[in-house]
Amino acid sequence: MADAEPRVAVVGAGVVGSCIALALRKRGAAVTLIDRDEPGRGCSYGNSGAISPGSVAPLAMPGVLSSVPRMLLDEESPLHLPLAYLPKAAPWLLRFVASAQPSRVAVSAARLAALHAGALDRHEALARELGVPELFVRRGHLHLYPDARALAKDAAGWRLREHYGYPFRRLDRDGILAMEPRVGARYQVGVFVADHATIVNPFRYVQAMVRAFTARGGRVRREDVRALANLGDGRWRLASAGTADAADAHFDHVVIAAGAWSRRLLDPLGLHLALESQRGYHVQFQGGRDTVSRTVVLADRKIFVTPMEDGLRVGGTVEIGGLQRPPDERRAAILARIARETFEGLAELASTPWMGHRPCMPDSVPVIGPAAGRPGLWLAVGHGHLGLTDSINTAHSIASAMLGARSVAR
Repeated sequence: MADAEPRVAVVGAGVVGSCIALALRKRGAAVTLIDRDEPGRGCSYGNSGAISPGSVAPLAMPGVLSSVPRMLLDEESPLHLPLAYLPKAAPWLLRFVASAQPSRVAVSAARLAALHAGALDRHEALARELGVPELFVRRGHLHLYPDARALAKDAAGWRLREHYGYPFRRLDRDGILAMEPRVGARYQVGVFVADHATIVNPFRYVQAMVRAFTARGGRVRREDVRALANLGDGRWRLASAGTADAADAHFDHVVIAAGAWSRRLLDPLGLHLALESQRGYHVQFQGGRDTVSRTVVLADRKIFVTPMEDGLRVGGTVEIGGLQRPPDERRAAILARIARETFEGLAELASTPWMGHRPCMPDSVPVIGPAAGRPGLWLAVGHGHLGLTDSINTAHSIASAMLGARSVAR
């Protein structure tokens, strides 16, 4: 790679970081993608695969304050906060509740809609480019409710979708069964969003990105980056466990895409983001892929049911519990039980639990772009449950802002 190429380190090899690394390499930067684990093995590995540009409603919506007692007391609440973690979560929780003011919800929704724009077509094109078109399945998303009263509780979110141009169709029980005949009797009302999609193996999708990145000359290093230092000459130094050559630790630009662990690198620099881990769980059934034919959302329980390449994935719930607490096996068990209650044919199938840390901002809007007052430092942090959806537009935004009009190689 030519000496004139700007040297860029991307810290974090999930779907966001991997997509950024590929976009920067296409524009001619000398890019090193760094992660302490195999690319795609973190939060991106266990997500539900939804590409959902209609998800413009932030997690904090008006009335969320009334749900806080349930978050603390009801173990089956879709949004759960262990009581022991409350003191540490309190500052973030106060910002979260403040973000639910109608005026702030409107701002967040507008910013999310702008970030989501065009994501479906770009992901479809990227899957083709990477040689994995079969991973992109465009069959829409079906949201299910027990009854009209339950649907009415989400009316504000559906109004926001409609406002930003994401049409949907309401279904009765017969309409649900015509699309997904194995849905249990609990669900009598459906809402179908036709122009949404699913990546049926998110880990393989990230791996394909990284293969394309390295095929273009990009470098991947498996290291645990512990700290960043501004050298004062426009360059940055990375301190990593396992860095053998100090020259390999100096970069013109550093992109932080380390998910829920980003604060470990940013706090010492005086960059204090209101970032919290949105601990998400899934259970993967060994088989049962044909239980549904598309992403199905059990909306009253905030559970996503996805036909993955290697089985049926049932994921969801948000647990605000930090990075250090071990996974709560009960959360995964709840998902498995609800899936078996809702769909026939799962009772005899074995399942494997998983928990990952989704990086969440109080207003659900990620921080993307240059770090103020720190030339050469870039942020791509806080995508919550929309990291897959927004990875590609985040990558375009970072690459365009950093490298300007450099031509994009094909």
